[in-house]
Order: sequence, then structure tokens, then C-alpha cells
Amino acid sequence: MPRRTPTVPEIERRRFLRMAGLTVAGTGLAAVGGVLVPVSALAMLTAPATPRRLKFYNLHTSEQLDIVYFEKGYYVPQALAEIDYILRDYRQDVVKPIHPALLDLVVAIRRKLHTDAEVAVISGYRTPQTNAMLAAHSDGVAHHSLHMDGMALDWRVPGRTLDQLHRVALAMRGGGVGYYPSSDFVHVDVGRVRYW
Repeated sequence: MPRRTPTVPEIERRRFLRMAGLTVAGTGLAAVGGVLVPVSALAMLTAPATPRRLKFYNLHTSEQLDIVYFEKGYYVPQALAEIDYILRDYRQDVVKPIHPALLDLVVAIRRKLHTDAEVAVISGYRTPQTNAMLAAHSDGVAHHSLHMDGMALDWRVPGRTLDQLHRVALAMRGGGVGYYPSSDFVHVDVGRVRYW
């Protein structure tokens, strides 16, 4: 019987699954695109037929974006570029790529919250200069924040309480979760699992 040549989507899925299969012994983490993601969070990422859409409202610039960034098993480069722009460091007007694993985590959290409301953005990417300025004025800003790597987002969701967002983010175990009720946002990142 002749061997069937795999299609491009099958090859891409296999490549992803090989990357996802690189688990770090004893940690419950897997390497996905160079980022360690909890194995429990991989279930959503391996559903290539499901489109992933996000709506953003940047509270500092009043910019809005409603976009499908993943469909038919692929991330959409133009959509990712538009997301990078709306999540840029608005103080310095500098854009840096946002890690797709962060976007996938935000999608998963919104699904668990049963909402398609916009992501109200407080902070996405930060330049080292902006991060240093914020760290000088607040004990709650890490000196090497994952915001500088495009791997963190400070946000809230209209129609859901901050406590609801916080509880779901913790339950996802997708990385770091910070709770800032006095500033009215929750921090999520795709670094190691931790909380504060």
C-alpha cells in the first residue's frame, strides 16, 4: 500500500505536538515555541479547527480591535501584527511581538468566564525604559517584568468582576497571576506558574 503524503496542516500540527511534547520532567510544563506552558493548558492549543478571536480596548489610547488571530490551524501574521500594535508601549510608541501563548491564555480565560467582552488593556508590552520608570514609582513592578518580553498583560473584563477574572486566571495555571484590586486589574503572564 503506498504511503500518503501528509498535508501542510497535518505537518504543522505534528510539529506543534512535537514541540508540545517537550515536557520538563516533574514540572507539569511543556515547551511551546520556546515558552514553558502548563501541560493542562495545552488542550485548547491543540484544537486547530477552532478560530481564536480577541477584542481589545486600550484604556490609554482609546484604540479598539476585534480580530481573529488564529484560524484553520494557523496564526494569522497580519492579525498578530495588529495585536502587537494595540498592545505596544504607548508611552514610547514602541511595538514588540506579543507571544501567541499569552493570547491563547487570554482566550481560554475569557471562555471560562463565558464572555466575549473586550479585553480592557491596562498594560501590554513595556520597553525597559517604561518598566524602569514604573518600577521606580511602585513596589508592584518587577525590575525584569515579562511585559518587556511580550509575555504579560494587565487587564480587566467589562461585565465580570475583578475577583471572577482573578479566580479563573488562577485556576487556568497558565503562568503568573497578580491581583491588583486597588488599581482595578489582573496581571497574567506565560512565565512559570506563580501568584501574588
